[in-house]
Amino acid sequence: MADTVVRAHDLREYFHQALHAAAQAQRLRAEAATLWYLTDLLVRFSRSERFYDYTESGWRLRPLAELYGIALEAEQESERRRILQRMGDVALFVAGLFAGQLGRRGIDVDYYIAMGGTAYGVLSEMNAESVRDSALSCVFEDLAGRFVGFADVLAEIGEQRCERSDEQLLRLYELWQKTGSERLARKLRGHGIDPLPTTGRMQ
Repeated sequence: MADTVVRAHDLREYFHQALHAAAQAQRLRAEAATLWYLTDLLVRFSRSERFYDYTESGWRLRPLAELYGIALEAEQESERRRILQRMGDVALFVAGLFAGQLGRRGIDVDYYIAMGGTAYGVLSEMNAESVRDSALSCVFEDLAGRFVGFADVLAEIGEQRCERSDEQLLRLYELWQKTGSERLARKLRGHGIDPLPTTGRMQ
């Protein structure tokens, strides 16, 4: 029987190759450092205990607004940096892989785009405390400036090939209206729907 399970020690290389292919498919010229950062993000969040937070109420995903509040109150800049990074990472992961499920929870993907982009933007402007911080600031600037594009790259990886129902196509169109994602526009055209530019759409 063919081995279809990705082994743990191959996971990093698997995600890196998948990200590289997805970026090419999305026509996104991604910096090597940014792709490696996203590789590490996917490897890290492949373990649920690293994606969720352990709180007094048990394992749960903290709301982004709560994380932002904690970051603002942090006394140490290193702690503020850590929380903002988690905020950006969670927002990007959710916007990329779970955007289609957000509407059912009454949350729009543009909220995650705005919060994640803000977190990465603040990180890119913080004073570097180490060589690692200095290198990451360029990555954070890239992620902040092209958040939707990188969310599309993650979505390309996570998307399964399946027929879409009319309801799913409507949700796809609504997501395109909110994000202006070129990936979503191509998906819609593939289903015979030509999305037209509208005012108020995020770029």
